[in-house]
Amino acid sequence: MSDLPVNALVDSLAWSAAGMAGTLVVTYAVAKRIHRHNVIDTAWGLLFACAAVASFAGSAGHGDAGRRWLLLALTVIWGTRLALHMARRSSGHGEDPRYAKLLEGRGELGTILSVYVLQGVIAFIVAMPVVVGSLIAEPMGVLAYVGAVVWLVGIAFEAVGDHQLAAFKADPDHGPVMDSGLWRFTRHPNYFGDACVWVGIFLVAAEHWPGVLTVLSPALMVYLLVFGSGKRILERHMAERPGYRAYMERTSGFFPLPPRR
Repeated sequence: MSDLPVNALVDSLAWSAAGMAGTLVVTYAVAKRIHRHNVIDTAWGLLFACAAVASFAGSAGHGDAGRRWLLLALTVIWGTRLALHMARRSSGHGEDPRYAKLLEGRGELGTILSVYVLQGVIAFIVAMPVVVGSLIAEPMGVLAYVGAVVWLVGIAFEAVGDHQLAAFKADPDHGPVMDSGLWRFTRHPNYFGDACVWVGIFLVAAEHWPGVLTVLSPALMVYLLVFGSGKRILERHMAERPGYRAYMERTSGFFPLPPRR
């Protein structure tokens, strides 16, 4: 059983929070300059990268070196890839209609609280397996490697799904709905990939006590992807597109499954 060094834990939490807060302040300043708040989607992955770097630094001399490096790599690779993808996707476009609808009628304080503060708090909670796992002194075992494999499945689903969707949109003769490749088996390969990434990171931390206590983090991420601001809101918007309701009837909403007839 691992006893976490309290001082190192406090330092990691404090530096993680400070890094995330700084990232959000910069993101808000950029949003005001370019007049669109969906820039927060680009910053989302960077929030976790900040937490991973802070946790890696704060756990020096305390946590197992292999687990510290693994959690740093898994989180930074995922966060950086996601940030670059979101930046490319939103470049040259205006505000996301979902953000425009969400922020309609809200003042400046309401915008800051509902977009920046809320996402910062959520990211801080979801990042707990990285913070806690980096301080666990016991060496990695089978579960940590299983977690790395689950993470690999997740980031593959995200990257391949994003590439397929980008190719679909770039084709001038594309149909109204993307329903080939990974999108034939799940309506949201990127969200499913996100879930796998954070379940995998949790498994790396959960191999020893008290890493298992961070189970709330992947549970919160999966809940938001399926029932919160991810799948549910996106499909409410997409349902108006011709052919999308038929696509919903034959294609799994989250977990990849063979299409229904």
